[in-house]
Amino acid sequence: MILEAITEAQHAGARLSKACAVVGLTARTVERWRRDPEQGDRRRGPISRPANALTDEEEQQLLAVMTSARYRRLPPKQLVPALADDGLYLASESTCYRVQRKHGLRRPPRPIERRATPRPRSVHEATGPNQVWSWDITWLPTVVRGRYLYLYLMMDVWSRRIVGWTVEVRESAEIAAALFVKICEAAQLDPDGLVLHADNGAAMRGATMVATLQTLGVIPSFSRPHVSDDNPYSEALFRTLKHTPAYPSTPFGGTQDAAQWVARFVDWYNVKHRHSRIRFVTPDERHFGAEHAILARRRALYERARRANPERWTRAIRNWTPVGTVTLNPLPATAATERSAA
Repeated sequence: MILEAITEAQHAGARLSKACAVVGLTARTVERWRRDPEQGDRRRGPISRPANALTDEEEQQLLAVMTSARYRRLPPKQLVPALADDGLYLASESTCYRVQRKHGLRRPPRPIERRATPRPRSVHEATGPNQVWSWDITWLPTVVRGRYLYLYLMMDVWSRRIVGWTVEVRESAEIAAALFVKICEAAQLDPDGLVLHADNGAAMRGATMVATLQTLGVIPSFSRPHVSDDNPYSEALFRTLKHTPAYPSTPFGGTQDAAQWVARFVDWYNVKHRHSRIRFVTPDERHFGAEHAILARRRALYERARRANPERWTRAIRNWTPVGTVTLNPLPATAATERSAA
């Protein structure tokens, strides 16, 4: 009866996958039935419920938290540490993903393309704040078609903290140099020995910028020509900036309008955003040394949760050890080692 109904729907112009979805089947199941109708259904569901599965009440509580106004925008990898900071443990990250898939709350991931290159790269290591910085410029659209504003952003690679920014109407090495000096003066920082990494843009290699760095004792570092992934920290920051739900859906009205929005973004990013590559602490917490106490509290919470329900923990608790050395443009072998350690 099901095959006849699906065949009739196809003859009427429906796609096989859409017709199957209406009756709760996959296209492969229907194709298998058509190839060998004598074999019958042969579908098999779960035989038993896992002993360590969430109860219906626990699942409903987790679902209510994930759909609440406070947490609904957070993916599980951000949600779990956020709940831990609030003193609440409901389920593991993988369980949160399973519940999201079950109730249709998952969003498809955006593909990220990467291209390897065998050419030598500049490798710099940071073991603390203000050792390696990265900076770049991105365009911000305006209400005038074809005209853009330019956002200069400088960040600390070790802590991921945005240390300074400005919105201007043009790209200029003079503006970049003045911004760097202003940041150092405001933080009362001696930049002698600091590494400043950038791509090969005109503003980055301009004579004024290079001369300023040499005068201050800063070590300039540049991406390899025609390589798109040699400034990963700044590129990742721009991706976060332009994909955040708060990013305006309409162009900016002018420099003041853009600067006001960027100021709000920087405050959120530095103070509230739990960064996935630094154990989900905020850049400010890591930059100013508060991460150790925060991660210690999370570790203690997970230990208590494990002792309360040991049957739900088949492996060690989540790694809440602070991230140590951060490497800018690591060699392939070093990058693989860092990923396995993380």
